[in-house]
Amino acid sequence: MKHTFIEEIELGSKNALLKINIIRYYINNGENTLADLGKEMDLSIPTVTKLVGELIEEGYVVDFGKQETTGGRRPNIYGVNPDSGYFIGVDIKRFRINIALINFKGDTIESKLNIPFSYENTPDSLDKLCGIINDFVDKGSIPKPKILSAGINISGRVNTETGHSYSLYFFNEKPLSDIFQERLGMHVTIDNDSRSMAYGEFMKGVVNAEKNILFVNVSWGLGLGIITDGKLYYGKSGFSGEFGHLSAFDNEVICHCGKKGCLETQASGSYIHRRFLEKVAEGNTTSLDKKIKKGEAIIQEDILEAALKEDMLAIELIEEVGNTLGKHIAGLINLFNPELVIIGGAVALTGDYLLLPIKSAIKKYSLNLVSKDTAIKLSKLGDRAGVVGACMLARSKMLGLI
Repeated sequence: MKHTFIEEIELGSKNALLKINIIRYYINNGENTLADLGKEMDLSIPTVTKLVGELIEEGYVVDFGKQETTGGRRPNIYGVNPDSGYFIGVDIKRFRINIALINFKGDTIESKLNIPFSYENTPDSLDKLCGIINDFVDKGSIPKPKILSAGINISGRVNTETGHSYSLYFFNEKPLSDIFQERLGMHVTIDNDSRSMAYGEFMKGVVNAEKNILFVNVSWGLGLGIITDGKLYYGKSGFSGEFGHLSAFDNEVICHCGKKGCLETQASGSYIHRRFLEKVAEGNTTSLDKKIKKGEAIIQEDILEAALKEDMLAIELIEEVGNTLGKHIAGLINLFNPELVIIGGAVALTGDYLLLPIKSAIKKYSLNLVSKDTAIKLSKLGDRAGVVGACMLARSKMLGLI
């Protein structure tokens, strides 16, 4: 019996590996001729013709017809068929969810951002999450059978190989990815949110030719995505990047990990939120005073929006976090000597209020010889980095591209 390309990947056949490389080439380089493809992959024209022919039969590659040339015989060009399959990305945030769907080529077809959601480690929260995802699929224009896989971002410790999450929805020994597959009726993989954001920027964001990159996710918590030589770094168990849980302070604040003194307790959105409310209680004024007097809850997004409207209390706290982060990012630069450090996450949406103190502290605390070739940039994708990364990881994992 003849197997499809996806089935060949699962079987690990040599034929599948060659086809994966062809798909990877087309994804990274766009449409091209068989001759150019064969030259790039060091394969004979007959072999390339056979493999591409099979991919065309299976619907993953398209013959786009003759190439425009100035003279002579015009060769046909081939490329990825964007409609051969689709992938969903889900980015879970503290108070909301972002969901998007991409085609096989990587173009965003549909998205729904800022869906209200209560991020809680409870079975009820898991039920609501699955309901939101199923609703997105049911109301979308793409039939479920055409969706090849979904990628879901989870904060904290995630082993993407086994499908286990040890920070969220860890109710039993069953892999969370398996639970999602049963609830959603499709192939599902999970990954750490910071790592996914790094991949989103690498594939579709601020990254150009850089291959050694650190992505600092400054959101409700604090995380790190690491890319070395153009590949995501997972570590032995998939737990790399726990930047927020470096022991950095002699304070009595209990981190959500259960320990005291973590970097996250004084350098994150949750710290800004906590200190903002404490300072208001101490008598400091803010543009949010009216909302507070009405008894309305103040969330992280309220404070960040206030900063963008020149609320001095919010700005001071963001700058404080920037200085603290910059000192510790300087340590990362001294360790990794990266080409690029990307500052992303919800707090990074405040732009220079966070970035400038980070840069100043990096200049002060890093070794000049080490940091002089490291660029520091804000995320280009902003709030969409996580959902774009989730989509791209869903495709890459299904196709064996990473």
